[in-house]
Amino acid sequence: MPAGTMFAKFKSTNVAASSSTQNVADGNPITQYFEIGKPVACAGPELIWRIHDAYRKSDNKECSVFIFEKKVAEKLHKPRRKETITELLKSSVKTLERFRHPRILQIYHTVEENADTLAFASEPIFASLSNVLAFHESKTYENPNVPPTAGGTAGAGQAQAAANTLPQRPAHAKEYNFLDMELKYGFLQLTEALAYLHYSGHVIHRNVCPSSILITKRGIWKLAGMEYVERMNENDLNSSIPCPPWSNRVSKMAQPNLDFMAPETQSTSKCSLLSDMFSLGMVICAVFNSGRPLIQAGNSTSNYAKQMESLDDLVHKLMPRLPIALQEATSRMASRDATARPTAQLLQLIKYFIDPAISALKFLDVVNMKDTQQKSQFYKTTLIEAMPLIPRKLWWQNIWPMLKSEINNNEVLAAVLQPVMLFVQEATHTEYDNLMSATMKVVYNTPKSIQASVTILENLHLIIEKTKPEDVTTDIMPMLFCSFDGSTIQVQSAAVVAVANVFDSIDELSIRRMVLPKVKLVFEKNITDPKIVQNVLMCIERVMDRMERAQVMDEVLPLLANVRIPDPDIIMRTVRIYHKLFVDKTYGLTVETMATNVLPLLIPHTVNPALNFEQYCYLLEVLQQMLEAIDRQQRNKLKLDNLSMASPERHRTLRHQFSTDNMNAPPFNIPNLRIDQRKTSSAEDMARKNSGGSGMLGGWWFGCSPSSPDSNFLRVGNVFPNRRLSDNTLMTPKIRIAPSCASSPGGTPGSGLPTRRHSSIGPQERRGSTINLSPPTYGARGSSGSSLSVPSTSVYVKSPLLYSQKQGGSMPNTSSSVPFLLSSSMQSIRSRRQSTVLSSGPLGSGSGILQQLGSGMVRQLTSVSGTVSPVPLLRVNGTRNSNSNVRKCPSLNITFSQ
Repeated sequence: MPAGTMFAKFKSTNVAASSSTQNVADGNPITQYFEIGKPVACAGPELIWRIHDAYRKSDNKECSVFIFEKKVAEKLHKPRRKETITELLKSSVKTLERFRHPRILQIYHTVEENADTLAFASEPIFASLSNVLAFHESKTYENPNVPPTAGGTAGAGQAQAAANTLPQRPAHAKEYNFLDMELKYGFLQLTEALAYLHYSGHVIHRNVCPSSILITKRGIWKLAGMEYVERMNENDLNSSIPCPPWSNRVSKMAQPNLDFMAPETQSTSKCSLLSDMFSLGMVICAVFNSGRPLIQAGNSTSNYAKQMESLDDLVHKLMPRLPIALQEATSRMASRDATARPTAQLLQLIKYFIDPAISALKFLDVVNMKDTQQKSQFYKTTLIEAMPLIPRKLWWQNIWPMLKSEINNNEVLAAVLQPVMLFVQEATHTEYDNLMSATMKVVYNTPKSIQASVTILENLHLIIEKTKPEDVTTDIMPMLFCSFDGSTIQVQSAAVVAVANVFDSIDELSIRRMVLPKVKLVFEKNITDPKIVQNVLMCIERVMDRMERAQVMDEVLPLLANVRIPDPDIIMRTVRIYHKLFVDKTYGLTVETMATNVLPLLIPHTVNPALNFEQYCYLLEVLQQMLEAIDRQQRNKLKLDNLSMASPERHRTLRHQFSTDNMNAPPFNIPNLRIDQRKTSSAEDMARKNSGGSGMLGGWWFGCSPSSPDSNFLRVGNVFPNRRLSDNTLMTPKIRIAPSCASSPGGTPGSGLPTRRHSSIGPQERRGSTINLSPPTYGARGSSGSSLSVPSTSVYVKSPLLYSQKQGGSMPNTSSSVPFLLSSSMQSIRSRRQSTVLSSGPLGSGSGILQQLGSGMVRQLTSVSGTVSPVPLLRVNGTRNSNSNVRKCPSLNITFSQ
């Protein structure tokens, strides 16, 4: 079929759909009630109704005005057709007024007539389904490829002719793209409309086609076009009734659309309610066929009959484009056999229409017919749960207009605000400014119920996020501050929460002068209410950074001191505020304030049984930090006070306590002890003066033999490097050799711990030392004792003067850590009883030997086996004496060989 013939019907309607420079409704009485705007769509038989945007003058309610120009019918050549079409259209409007149903077009104002026009007003209309399908059909146009010819003029002529034959987009086409849910809900709405007409109105529509289906600005599909309705047999609704077939002898404006007419109407001149179901099936097929109907008869009955024979094949080929759940129902509705078609009541029950989102949209369309309780339940629960399943396009197109209309109803305002807040949260800034801002201003400035005020305040942070700053200052903040003055606890508590959520949007001056005094007042009035106290503490915690230091210390701290509720959450909020004051030094929380005002309030909570482990640990951590700060402050203060005193003697104990000389160290010994000859020093001269230069032991110790020009000085070569130089050179050393047991001759009673004089203290003060100066003990076979004790007679010593061989067990050792002790004078040795070295022995006198030892050198060598060599080496005055004598010094536990 040529494209020009296919779209011939659109050419005939261009005049009706074209815009006019002057208002066509001038002179019609309807202009007294409505302000009529530009045309936006067209509908009705052959699209003869022009639809204009309008609003009602009495209340500025948005609506649409349908206008029919009678001059369109005058172009029909036969007389009386003008009157026929006019009466047909007037009766259709009267029928629409009689059928009041949510799926039937709602009439705002009845039809008005003058000599030139018919007009009536209805709910706001976006377009007819025919307008939208014409747009979809026009998108399938393809430009034919015209082959180039040799002659340029001929080629240009053929291209111009081809351009003239191309179908152009109809003027009545309306650009719009359907969502899957829109189509599903639209088909369901048409099914409900037919069910109402069939089973409640007892009429057959007879002209269900795209030009009779109107789409409102809310996206609701409405059934109109009541020009050809027929009354059903009320005794048998399923029975057929006679009806006229389509005829070429009658004007096409006065007949139903042939492309959507049921086959039994044309073949048998009878119709039933199932005839409308066939028409609905053909509408569904046209929607999924890119706007083109399956039957395109072109107002020709012969073409209709031919195409009807291949209808089953056309439907079968189209099925893959339809949703699976809708395929079976559509194929049965488009069947030529009327008995195979489902009724409108059965069609509503198919699985395709079972959808929670569809159910919510259905209830929303009839919500005005419900009572207040049903409305509130729907808005608060059902709609909130279904909105995530509904596309955003339908949010603004279908849901928001209904919510906006309910905002003026104070009885359901609190429930309506629940989904409104969801809109505010999900809206973009542009959507909010263009679609919601004006409506929300009405909400701010009108009296509200307690629950509505609480809902607004609890979601105020979402509103401020989308609102312009100037509107926040002029509209929102006054409402917030006035909420504190309310008499209900719920509103006051919600206002406190709102301040905590939007404190960033409140200037500091308002916080100091408005917010804090009002929050304190709320706290004082509800000091025993845990919820309000917790909200107040949350508010204080968030806004305190915007307060002045003096205001925090003078007003916030006393408020915290009055919190007496032992609730764990309240305690933790209080602790967090105190910790914030403690950590941030700008608040100036002093240790005196912590000790007197903070700790006495927090410490009792440490034994609160309601705290869990984490809360207890956090509380204890804050307390420890405060106590450490107090301790640090007081220690520094006391140290400064002590330093201001002149006497240094009071620090001596502290210096002695922290001296490194008294640090505990593990015991150790000196493997080898070597006594070398060295020159005298000033320290030795001082020792001689102390000893008076007399006495056999003193002369021997300090080397005052007249035969020796240089005195001998004892130097200990040891392996520990930390010994101070002053201990070795500056002070006169003293050796005190502890006895191996408490009963040894010359033993010193007591603990026997080593002492030495420190260079930094007085001459009579001594300190204990843990340094072990004892040489290792080398025991013989079968002997026992500590490895650190002084060797006794267990060592084999050969001496021709005393014994040929001496052997015996080792002396008992009292401790493995008994050391050789050093001293700075010989007074302690003189004070003891006379040593056996000086009074006994085979030689009768020990002074010669001591003097020889004082000018000589004793060396003790250790064998590899760990025992002392049985033949010790004795050097006297640098010479070796082969005939050496052996002498013991029991008090010193030393055996000398000569």
